Amino acid sequence: MAPRRTDLLAAARERSPKAGPAAYAVAVALLVLGLCGAIGVAVGQPLLFPSLAPTLLLFVQSPHQPTSAPRNVLVGHGVGLVLGFGALHLFGLADQPPASEAGLTAVRVVAAAGAVALTAVVLSLLKCQHPPAGTTTLLFALGVFSTPADAATVVAGIVLLAVVGVGLNRLLGVRQSLWAPEGEANA
Repeated sequence: MAPRRTDLLAAARERSPKAGPAAYAVAVALLVLGLCGAIGVAVGQPLLFPSLAPTLLLFVQSPHQPTSAPRNVLVGHGVGLVLGFGALHLFGLADQPPASEAGLTAVRVVAAAGAVALTAVVLSLLKCQHPPAGTTTLLFALGVFSTPADAATVVAGIVLLAVVGVGLNRLLGVRQSLWAPEGEANA
């Protein structure tokens, strides 16, 4: 008989309903984001960016929800990246400075809002809801990230976060899905 594994998040909730999950979230966030940042420093790429934080919070606060499934994370951010990058080019903003430098324009607002709206529609149709993907969409549509190299860095950061975040959760006994949301045939 295999030894019984303890779900540390559930145990933390049981022992201290408020402080336990908070301590778990602090530990996992420090480890996962710290590792992403350290690897980013080591390879000279910004593998730590705003889209990672809300995704990580889903991993530690609601790991069993469909929005936390690795499939939803990877597909969600992938769709957000493609649509944000596409809006940047479709609206002729690829050669413009980012909105954080040049300020918002009507064209930039239409590109960003349209890209996020389309991201929501596509993810709903794919049944891969992952709200933090909207952040990735905005990072590209607003020109913060604007090159294929930026896209590759974002993909690397998202994959690293998903692998390390889910892996750490599972190592600590949280039975987060390895791919599809719980209850689906591939879960």
